[in-house]
Amino acid sequence: MLEAGMPGKRALHAPAVPAAKRERKAITLDIKLEVLRRFEVGEKLSQIAKALGLAVSTVATIRDNKEKIKANSQIATPLRASRLTRHRSAVMETMERLLHVWLEDQSQRNVPLSVTIIQEKAKSLFDDLQRERGESSQTEKFSASKGWFVRFKERHCLPHFKINSTPPGNKDIYLEVLRSIIEEGEYTPQQVFNVDETGLYWKRMPEGMFISVEEKAEPGFKSSKDRLMLLLGGNAAGDFKLKPLLVYHLETPKALKGYSKPNLPVIWRSNKKAWATRSIFQEWFTYFFCPAVEKYCAQNNLTNKALLILDNAPCHPVDLSDLSDNVRVEYLHDSTADSIQPMGQGIASTFKAHYVRRTFEHILEATDGEDTAMIREFWRNYSIMDAVDNIAVAWEQLRPATMNSVWKKIWPECVQFQSVSQTDNISQLKQNIVTLAKNVAFEEVVEADVDQLLRSHEEDLSNEELLQLEQEPAGEEESEDAPPALRQLTTGKLSAAFSHFEAGLQVLTSNSTNDEWKLKVSRAISDAINCYRELYNEKKRRSKQLS
Repeated sequence: MLEAGMPGKRALHAPAVPAAKRERKAITLDIKLEVLRRFEVGEKLSQIAKALGLAVSTVATIRDNKEKIKANSQIATPLRASRLTRHRSAVMETMERLLHVWLEDQSQRNVPLSVTIIQEKAKSLFDDLQRERGESSQTEKFSASKGWFVRFKERHCLPHFKINSTPPGNKDIYLEVLRSIIEEGEYTPQQVFNVDETGLYWKRMPEGMFISVEEKAEPGFKSSKDRLMLLLGGNAAGDFKLKPLLVYHLETPKALKGYSKPNLPVIWRSNKKAWATRSIFQEWFTYFFCPAVEKYCAQNNLTNKALLILDNAPCHPVDLSDLSDNVRVEYLHDSTADSIQPMGQGIASTFKAHYVRRTFEHILEATDGEDTAMIREFWRNYSIMDAVDNIAVAWEQLRPATMNSVWKKIWPECVQFQSVSQTDNISQLKQNIVTLAKNVAFEEVVEADVDQLLRSHEEDLSNEELLQLEQEPAGEEESEDAPPALRQLTTGKLSAAFSHFEAGLQVLTSNSTNDEWKLKVSRAISDAINCYRELYNEKKRRSKQLS
């Protein structure tokens, strides 16, 4: 017999509680028209549903009834309406969306803007989009007026951008304040740090090279436009470079599958537009920077404390000092940051020169610079994982004297390396790149091409690049059914193989007592690999001729 209070059972005579009726959401005509407008400017079905809080099936139904809804909207418009809502064209919607992306990029790099600069960029984007869309869009006029800017500012919450309207500050006064902070905190050059963000087009080569020319002619997303963000920095003494933080637009590209991200030579994070965000920076500060400083101080018998100097970029949270008892964070004034920030005094450009040089070395090692077909195949398969390895090598190659010398504007007393020969010579790096390029069958490359390539990493996003961002880059480096990479026997690989054969023979001959067997096996192996020795000798001859 069941007891009345037994859990999980409903009393036989208890009145049934009717299920709450699901409330139907009223879809007004305005909402339906907003759905159709978003479809016209290229938004995806799932994006519209999420933005307007509708079911995907509801959005799809509205799309399918497009003509009927538009007809009803004409009937429903009151004749006595005193105010008309201006219909915004697809060109205008796209222009404002791309302009907002450009503004975000400027903000990420802490570039001051003026209203005039924003208006000029808007007009330029609008004109380029009109030309791309053809004659059908040519009738619309746009002057980027002040009235448009006010409305654009309201639609996109523009006040958080850095509008250049303040007079320049006094750099000397700020340096005195910073010097007093260093003295009061009794920080040594080993305990004062600076970091800064920089963009890197990881698969970009000089424009005149055949791999660059061929890529331009191909349709779709250009890998040379694929950009990642790096956070680079170190201490004022120059003896401790921090592990780079890398932000890419994909969390796990195909080239990284099977790799343990914590074991990479960079700190890997992702963001849709490959930008640092406040949450990414705060995580880096808490879980990477502070522990790295603590470990470094312990290894060098220093008190566990540090001063971190940052600019006022939007991705730098203002409350970082509250997150650590041992690290103090000071922010450079907007008006002085560009001129005195240590990592902004040539570290990024020197690093990128090292990266380009290392990339050419990689091509030469993999192909022996023999023929264009092999180089073309190698470059097609050059992946983000290859870039990560080359970034690590390039960052390691920056000399301590270079890392120390960039502090001369903000803290000249800490600069110990006075000899120019001890620092990285960027002119010499450029000459090395040209020499390597010629050894890899890129005879047309001159130093001016290398200059242009290095500058391109720091330039504003062009209209063409903004339009490229509209195209989603491929989610994987290679498709699943892509042909296998061309197998390449370089002189390095052949030399390593010969060493393995010789080591194996040494084991056999050292431990065998049968002289007949030793001779027989040695001759057999020598005859078997003779074709590879001939290939090795031929490659060495070609390499000398190229030199």
